Amino acid sequence: MRNIILALAAVLGACTTAQINQTMGDVNKALGAEGPLTTAEVAEGLKEALIKGISTGSDLASQVDGYFMNPEIKIPFPPEVKKVEDKLRQIGLGNEVDKFVMTLNRGAEDAAKEAKPIFITAIKSMTIQDAWGILKGQPDAATQYLKRTTSAQLKEKFQPVIQNSLKKVNATRYYGDIVNTYNKIPLVDDVNPNLDDYATDKAIEGLFTMIAKEERNIRQDPLARTTELLKKVFGAQN
Repeated sequence: MRNIILALAAVLGACTTAQINQTMGDVNKALGAEGPLTTAEVAEGLKEALIKGISTGSDLASQVDGYFMNPEIKIPFPPEVKKVEDKLRQIGLGNEVDKFVMTLNRGAEDAAKEAKPIFITAIKSMTIQDAWGILKGQPDAATQYLKRTTSAQLKEKFQPVIQNSLKKVNATRYYGDIVNTYNKIPLVDDVNPNLDDYATDKAIEGLFTMIAKEERNIRQDPLARTTELLKKVFGAQN
């Protein structure tokens, strides 16, 4: 046990020996005869949990209506041009606005199919120290870590995916038609916001929302821990 504590102290340099002793005592009490929770198991358990959350979240989001019928992640008409939506509805073009919003969400649903490998690749850079901090952190600590360390890279890789998806479901064309129609209305200022940037940011935000839900589920619900490693790592937190 002393060797394990010393190893943990070396990895978690910010922790005192007393803190390590307390943590290992709590873990061993929780695990009983199963033996101590090693730093490697913490890292692998967190990666496994994230991959499970990403897989489940991406699968749910990529289904038909995965975004469109989910109020938590549904992508609305771009708020910075809300005046466009309001004006078009006033002149009887509400159906065109609704059609665009649906295709916008269809594009996100299509792109979500490609998100899983991008996220999983990003997880592999997680260190043992990162993982231990996440295990002892907030209910969405793993998701926040992933968001903090990968958002810029994910946007760069995900943008061409969402761009292609928007074109595939005609969202880009519908958006162009809507903006052109609005810009022809007398006495309005022309608008032309970047749809790809908006859709990319909202699609990624929606995926993180789904992943956070799965992470909380794994932390709180023993039945959601579908492997022995998940049971051991997260069971130590109960």
